[in-house]
Amino acid sequence: MEILLWWVPPAVVTVVAMAWVSWLGRARQTGPDRSDAAQERFAAAIMRDLPSEVTRQVSAPRPMRERSTGIAVRPSQKPVEQAVEPRPGADDRRTA
Repeated sequence: MEILLWWVPPAVVTVVAMAWVSWLGRARQTGPDRSDAAQERFAAAIMRDLPSEVTRQVSAPRPMRERSTGIAVRPSQKPVEQAVEPRPGADDRRTA
């Protein structure tokens, strides 16, 4: 019976988590604020001019990007050439 006491902490945590999730999922009013004051604030914010810094950044020409092929290509390097002399009597055939 004493071995079952190990199940008490996980059971308590599970019950607390279930209660917390059910509290988070409760029904509550989440509708938008459609009062006249809210609509006036929205209209005033929309009609306000943007700062000149923002309009300058938006209207600036954007540089052309290189078209991506989706393949990573390393920059080319000159291959290191090593002179390999064939051995006399060596067979050039390869076998598996």
